[in-house]
Amino acid sequence: MSSDPAPAEPVGPRHPALTTELADGELEVTGRLLQASNATFLATLHSAGSDVQCVYKPMKGERPLWDFPEHTLALREVAAYEVSRLGGFDLVPVTVLVDGPVGVGSLQVWVEEDEEDPEPLVDIVSSAQVPRPGYFDVVEGLDARDRPVAVVHADHPRLRLMATFDALINNADRKGGHILASAGAVFGVDHGISFHTEPKLRTLLWGWAGKPLERQAIEAVGRVRADAASLLESLLSAQEIDALLWRADRLLGEGCLPQPGDDWPSIPWPPF
Repeated sequence: MSSDPAPAEPVGPRHPALTTELADGELEVTGRLLQASNATFLATLHSAGSDVQCVYKPMKGERPLWDFPEHTLALREVAAYEVSRLGGFDLVPVTVLVDGPVGVGSLQVWVEEDEEDPEPLVDIVSSAQVPRPGYFDVVEGLDARDRPVAVVHADHPRLRLMATFDALINNADRKGGHILASAGAVFGVDHGISFHTEPKLRTLLWGWAGKPLERQAIEAVGRVRADAASLLESLLSAQEIDALLWRADRLLGEGCLPQPGDDWPSIPWPPF
């Protein structure tokens, strides 16, 4: 009999993205992320003599979507953090709901990403370089010059845990740019289009499709299944909470990560 997969190593408790408190204070908008689909601002929270760099996403700046209720993306950002925290996934930076300069929205601790990582978690490489040791080949295509390329992701324990987290919250947009490596930790950001009642999982992290859940992942999903309902009732609809619990039951019952489906695109576009 094969042994259980080794559990993913937990993030240490010292990373500021998981420990910084977003207390009451003055929120100052300092810039804007123009590449974001919705209004996304860089901000500084001035409170109790300290300054915290954050990302602020007001509901007023959310672009309407055909399949998600209007003005709910910020709530889903906060819900993703609460699920990550409750389960012990520790994959989402501290995120709260605030009434800021542009109205009510989500506020998330800024993650200082590692620069020029020689072994990126997600990468685009020439198709001639796959299979690449230590990486999964996710999708192949052509670049702007019609050269064959492949999107690959690392065989990394924190990414494997993230794949479980995304399946649980039904994340419809796990792009490569939404995965951040920082000081030995791995974080996921941009969870506004998650928690739909219908299956909408779109991700680059298909390397473990159909593989057994790690012990840590099973325990994390179990904690969410037990305690998430009351925690999320102010953030999600009753139907969305029921769907979350159903996905938790399915993950625990099947004991493995899902396979890509045929009824919904399984890869986000663009992938970064």
